[in-house]
Amino acid sequence: MLGSFGSSSSQSHPHHDEESSDHQRRRFTATTTTITTTTTITSPAIQIRQLLISCGELISRSDFSAAKRLLTILSTNSSPFGDSTERLVHQFTRALSLRLNRYISSTTNHFMTPVETTPTDSSSSSLALIQSSYLSLNQVTPFIRFTQLTANQAILEAINGNHQAIHIVDFDINHGVQWPPLMQALADRYPAPTLRITGTGNDLDTLRRTGDRLAKFAHSLGLRFQFHPLYIANNNNNRDHDEDPSIISSIVLLPDETLAINCVFYLHRLLKDREKLRIFLHRVKSMNPKIVTIAEKEANHNHPLFLQRFIEALDYYTAVFDSLEATLPPGSRERMTVEQVWFGREIVDIVAMEGDKRKERHERFRSWEVMLRSCGFSNVALSPFALSQAKLLLRLHYPSEGYQLGVSSNSFFLGWQNQPLFSISSWR
Repeated sequence: MLGSFGSSSSQSHPHHDEESSDHQRRRFTATTTTITTTTTITSPAIQIRQLLISCGELISRSDFSAAKRLLTILSTNSSPFGDSTERLVHQFTRALSLRLNRYISSTTNHFMTPVETTPTDSSSSSLALIQSSYLSLNQVTPFIRFTQLTANQAILEAINGNHQAIHIVDFDINHGVQWPPLMQALADRYPAPTLRITGTGNDLDTLRRTGDRLAKFAHSLGLRFQFHPLYIANNNNNRDHDEDPSIISSIVLLPDETLAINCVFYLHRLLKDREKLRIFLHRVKSMNPKIVTIAEKEANHNHPLFLQRFIEALDYYTAVFDSLEATLPPGSRERMTVEQVWFGREIVDIVAMEGDKRKERHERFRSWEVMLRSCGFSNVALSPFALSQAKLLLRLHYPSEGYQLGVSSNSFFLGWQNQPLFSISSWR
């Protein structure tokens, strides 16, 4: 049965605002007190959680010797092949170890290159592994499909039959798996419009192959189609290219086209420099798009204090790993790939990295809503039909009682149990 952690009222709470974050932190404090005084009634999972938090506290206080001893204990209670708790502890222990190495190792490069299971460099083998894990994530979880399906529906409803030339700008198009269903829907219209997609990315070969696949699919539908790759250089010595608002000036706009802009899991990359993010949003607004679709993780992984960021990440990925355990068998290769590569890479980034090296700077919907409104955007309500589609997706392909779909502030939120995980909204 599909649950819900929010109603249609904007006062309901699928996202955690600052007040609820304080409540959550108080709950964490209460939990740690309980563990200290009544260990006989606490579960092993709660005890392990407290050990992780204690290790994070030790590292934040620069008590490295004690942290190292605690990491040894945690390592003996973790496994990439165990239950969800053991797998989660394995990833967080590894991330904490990497953070610890940052302070106690004389070789910075050792800390910065965890290639074995969470590739962070730009070598072809690492990029291929990350891309493979992305496809596995899309296959075995509803997270990507939910956001892309809802974004597509918002675009289709915004671009009605009167628009005969459509231009979609997709920031970080990746493999372009979002667009075939939308292309099919457009091809079914009479008369079918022309479609042009501008896709950005920092791997030229992936961009070309994505364009070729989409062009072949469009041809099979009889849909008039053009693909324009917008390559954004990814230099290891300067990784700010895809965060430069000036990339918008490279996008070709035609006067007879109706413009839609897709930012699915993209905007958080610009949070490193809020002024650049505001410039980017203002420039997007100046392009006069018919619709802008935005999806992000529903979490605050951008807290300046390490310990708060660590606890937030621990809560978030506990829910993610629990959802994988409930829906996939222990021996699933796709599950292990998603946990060790895709989510493992994110956990390392949030926990082990600092400063400009940190890329996974997620913030909750409320923060995005305030910023978007300040840049002149207005929220466009997602439709009841889009909600029905999202519910159907979960019921048909991910029939677990744990997944919950909430509606608030004209936007949708997907979560596991009582933990919101993703938000999707549309703006103009």
